[in-house]
Amino acid sequence: MTRPFANAQVERVFDAFNDAARPGLMALRDLILDTAASDNRVGEIEEALRWGQPAYLTPVTKSGTTIRIAAHKSAPFALFVHCQTTLMSDYKAAFPGQDRTAGKRAVLFDNPSEIDPMRHGWLISRALTYHL
Repeated sequence: MTRPFANAQVERVFDAFNDAARPGLMALRDLILDTAASDNRVGEIEEALRWGQPAYLTPVTKSGTTIRIAAHKSAPFALFVHCQTTLMSDYKAAFPGQDRTAGKRAVLFDNPSEIDPMRHGWLISRALTYHL
């Protein structure tokens, strides 16, 4: 289910993504918002722009670290977490060899069908609760 955008700037960025990236980024957006809604510890999600990319923050509870989604130079789209956390190393240990990644920063996708709600939801959940 696609939710309306509360932030017009974020909506314009999504509209500007190319056809290869937009469906996957919309699917990741839905997964982030669904994951946040399923955990009472997360609280309200703010959808904003960081470095010109859609970003998801927990401003009320401050439970999580920022998640970003955007195109990537090595893939049509990617899910980014803060590179100075243990999130990507924990993710790679939990799901070895199951995704293409970019260092400590991102999971890379070529197609929306590669998004696994269980596996990628696991990473998103940990990012949204990283500070708890």
